[in-house]
Amino acid sequence: MAITNFVKNIRNIMRNDAGINGDAQRIEQIAWMLFLKVYDEKENDWEFNEDGYRSFIPENCRWRNWAKDDGSGEAMTADTLLNFVNGTLFPTLKGLEVTPQTPMRSTIVQTTFQDANQYMKDGVLLRQVINVIDDLDLGDYEESHAFGEIYETILKEMQSAGSAGEFYTPRALTDFMAQTIQPKVGETMADFACGTGGFLTSWLKALDKQVTTAEEREAYARSIYGIEKKQFPYMLCVTNMLLHDIDSPHVLHGNSLTKDVLNYTDDDRFDVILMNPPYGGNEKNDVKRHFPSDLASSETADLFMVVIQYRLAENGRAAVILPDGFLFGTDNAKLAIKEKLLREFNLHTIIRLPGSIFSPYTSIATNILFFNNEKAKGAAEGFKTKETWFYRLDMPKGYKHFSKTKPMLLEHCQPMTEWWNNREEIIDEETGDEKSRCFTAQELVDCGFNFDQCKFPKEEEEVLRPEELLKEYHAERTALDAKIDAQLAEIENMLGIKIKDA
Repeated sequence: MAITNFVKNIRNIMRNDAGINGDAQRIEQIAWMLFLKVYDEKENDWEFNEDGYRSFIPENCRWRNWAKDDGSGEAMTADTLLNFVNGTLFPTLKGLEVTPQTPMRSTIVQTTFQDANQYMKDGVLLRQVINVIDDLDLGDYEESHAFGEIYETILKEMQSAGSAGEFYTPRALTDFMAQTIQPKVGETMADFACGTGGFLTSWLKALDKQVTTAEEREAYARSIYGIEKKQFPYMLCVTNMLLHDIDSPHVLHGNSLTKDVLNYTDDDRFDVILMNPPYGGNEKNDVKRHFPSDLASSETADLFMVVIQYRLAENGRAAVILPDGFLFGTDNAKLAIKEKLLREFNLHTIIRLPGSIFSPYTSIATNILFFNNEKAKGAAEGFKTKETWFYRLDMPKGYKHFSKTKPMLLEHCQPMTEWWNNREEIIDEETGDEKSRCFTAQELVDCGFNFDQCKFPKEEEEVLRPEELLKEYHAERTALDAKIDAQLAEIENMLGIKIKDA
């Protein structure tokens, strides 16, 4: 088939189905069918390579036995197809028995369908969609590779999929972070809020260049760990990993914040952590109780930072995207988390990112924090951090802001790479502002753990979608409160009094 027409063809068919209400349902409908199609292709490989292979999926529910249309006129369609999918396929796959001994490649079938939905109401249109998907020849290298690009567009469409959508971290940014962290064969990498698997994919891409033997290929396949709370992105992530030849993806459907962080052992730690934690949300007390009282923030991103601190292996490396509010926040939990970063980790680099990185889906400014679980050479007593470099990435020439039609590209990360390899303090010639500067750990302590350094000279205006306004209002209000608290604390220090006590 013409691979470039794949998404267009399916969209045109689904527009005529009364059960599909908007992009969110359309993409979720595509997702479970794609999973079964891709899984069936993987089973072809497993049957060829393994003697006595037996599918975890009952025979009547395997894609090849109900979805394929050989042109004989025997393929299910209309009400027969609809009744089978609703009455047999979904109940069977949701009810598959999984035990701790069930192999991961089998477990993912049940977890993928655990909360999946079938929205289509017209069995004839459902047959048409299935045929379009089944026409994909994923056994053909070139077509499979081309479909990988199409799958990326499906993932990006999640951003405009209403409440089911996730903020899609630009591939350029995940690739930059994975390359900069310098993966090594034999290391393990984790993302505790992995979404559709962007960081996992970028890690595999960077690591693949180093694989030369069969043993290294096995280590490559075992190197990733992901966990995702929401069913829909979890489903897309698992399919994404299968498309990248990870036959048994260690990707779990669950919430990383619901385990007591003090109970983690060395077996729960990873050599590398790459992630963009959810932010702007508030967690309830039953979640906060899994964290030490001084680190138990209500802000989701803060709690993920604590999880990362407890799950990063000794000498491990992390790169994490966090909102501006974390940098200048002065509530007790944020201050404690930032102090822990300086004293118990080597927080060596913070990169300030343009506010439109996630435009037009959110205007919240973000940053990349790079830190290691080791003591920097020459660090002062009581610190593992010796110094922290700040660098501001300005918009590329010719760009006023990034957008859906003008997204961030890998080439836009080149200034970061060049600076990374040749660090120097920089003053912006036009504005006189600091673009790059190095602070000692003690200097950051002395300024009240204010990491809001080398900031952008002015706010960037972004147009938000109406459905994002409430969430953005909450996040921006939290950030503004934190900035006011920081300014009041600075005034208190200058006057030598406590304003709140005056």
